Amino acid sequence: MKIKRIEPIAVRLPMAKPMRMAGVLIESADNLLVRVESDDGVVGWGEASSAPTMTGETMQGMLAAARHVAPALIGVDACDFGAACARMDARIYGNTGAKAAIEIALHDLAGRAAGKPVYELLGGRKRERFAALWLLGTGSEQGDIDEARAKKAAGFVAFKVKVGTGTAADDARRTRRVCEALGCGMLLCADANKGYDVKQAVEYVRAVAESPLDFFEQPVGADDIAGMAEVARASRVPICVDEGLHSIGDVQRYHTAGIAGGSLKTIKLGGIEGTMRAARLAESLGWKVNLACKVAESSIAAAAMLHIAAAVPSLDWGLSLSNQYLSADLVTAPVRVVEGHVELPRGAGLGVEVDEREVAKYAVKIQPGASSTHL
Repeated sequence: MKIKRIEPIAVRLPMAKPMRMAGVLIESADNLLVRVESDDGVVGWGEASSAPTMTGETMQGMLAAARHVAPALIGVDACDFGAACARMDARIYGNTGAKAAIEIALHDLAGRAAGKPVYELLGGRKRERFAALWLLGTGSEQGDIDEARAKKAAGFVAFKVKVGTGTAADDARRTRRVCEALGCGMLLCADANKGYDVKQAVEYVRAVAESPLDFFEQPVGADDIAGMAEVARASRVPICVDEGLHSIGDVQRYHTAGIAGGSLKTIKLGGIEGTMRAARLAESLGWKVNLACKVAESSIAAAAMLHIAAAVPSLDWGLSLSNQYLSADLVTAPVRVVEGHVELPRGAGLGVEVDEREVAKYAVKIQPGASSTHL
């Protein structure tokens, strides 16, 4: 079964409500979809979010990268993921988000052709029901508290407080109040998205030392391993790397630096296989793992992450899906979080059916040379 056609599609998806993170207010999601068709007519879909401050990829760049590597993949065995990734790497450096969208589509296609769910291609299912981690980023302390209480009442048992948006002292107070409102027996964490310098991050971790946070994610810049290590030494809360983790080598480097674990995303690691390799290495090192979609990807990327979550050796720090923050989705039966938990799709491939009418509705045209902020 050979790859016959690769079609990259840019989409802009509306958020249910804006989300505030360090340095940015997210009001819509600019994502790349990839439709791959085999020579015998089987179709697979993949997705990746643009993330200029995480992977360096704009929507315009992702679309260009996918178009650039596509000719090198025509005629390749659609089930040989390693060969496909090698050809993409030989054709263009980096661009891990664009490559991830293609690689996910190949997994979907291969699973459909074999009549198997993707998790079977990854070594089998270890778990099938997951607590979905809810992001708290309303932009106000009381808003976060009110939303946390409402989501707890709805069955959520895992929460992440977005910090790095104000002073360390204000963020710490908000974090403590959210933790007090939620109580014990939950997965609780905070994420600064690189929003602090080392001094601010140390101030924050000292101020939340008695709070029941399971981890604190990416307090300082993505390339500041020494700064991350300094914060880790000052903190009673385990430190997690996100924006700084883009490869297997990064897992080893941050582990050596004393960081307790990492957030694995397909857009950073080039797709499903890269994420699985990072998770296996983390397990061998005794490193904690969080799996996460970027804000905000549809049920296509959510389904891919669920198959990874089913197959990884361990999932200590929870699972973040982001289609729940969108007001529109691209599949006929979206991945649903019910009472704070989500079930693993069981159909062939990713187990979700793309609605091409919805894809056409949210597709955007990008003119050559245009900024991705003006689609």
